[in-house]
Amino acid sequence: MQVERTSTLEVRTPEDVVRVRQEVRNRTAAVGFSLVDQTKFVTAASEIARNTIDHGGGGQARVETILLAGKRGVRLIFEDCGPGIANIELAMQDGYSTGGGLGMGMPGSKRLSNEFYVESTVGKGTKVTLVRWKSS
Repeated sequence: MQVERTSTLEVRTPEDVVRVRQEVRNRTAAVGFSLVDQTKFVTAASEIARNTIDHGGGGQARVETILLAGKRGVRLIFEDCGPGIANIELAMQDGYSTGGGLGMGMPGSKRLSNEFYVESTVGKGTKVTLVRWKSS
């Protein structure tokens, strides 16, 4: 996989979530995503950015334009140094929430992405990677 362009953004405040959304919108538009696909990926990014703040205590987001086997896409990598996720399988279930929400953030973001990975170590933090490929 070739990384064509990378931006790194702080994710610590609600204003940072807005900046992440704008960067993802700009990047998906530049790659040529349809408006529907842009909106899906911006929504997924927004959910994970909010989780980075609410559950991880803040962190950073990397927004990458990627190329693999002639396909272009956008990869988002959110990292925090928060408490981590003790049970990723449980966290990925619809309706599960530790913050009193609807419990749709992580599983919903996965559905809005083509690829979705979660790595977490209790006491050390969480890394969430989302990829969306441009439809042909």
